[in-house]
Amino acid sequence: MTFYDAVYAAVRLIPKGKVATYGQIAALAGSPKASRVVGSALCRCKDPTVPCHRVVNREGRMAPAFAFGGPEIQRGLLEEEGVPFLPDG
Repeated sequence: MTFYDAVYAAVRLIPKGKVATYGQIAALAGSPKASRVVGSALCRCKDPTVPCHRVVNREGRMAPAFAFGGPEIQRGLLEEEGVPFLPDG
């Protein structure tokens, strides 16, 4: 299994309505210091069974260059799942 495969497997474990950080996914995938690589893996992911939109940065914020078209799209997907947001995002 490649690191990317491990990332995708870890992201699939995030329940609907919840989020995880890039760092948490990196740790679950076996490389706790590889959060940037997690971002690269998710950006390249074409598998619709991987809920990439459930991964946020360490501050709980969405990535500005979210692979699905920007943070507005990611926020919309998360809101549809019942993820609450503070007024400042």
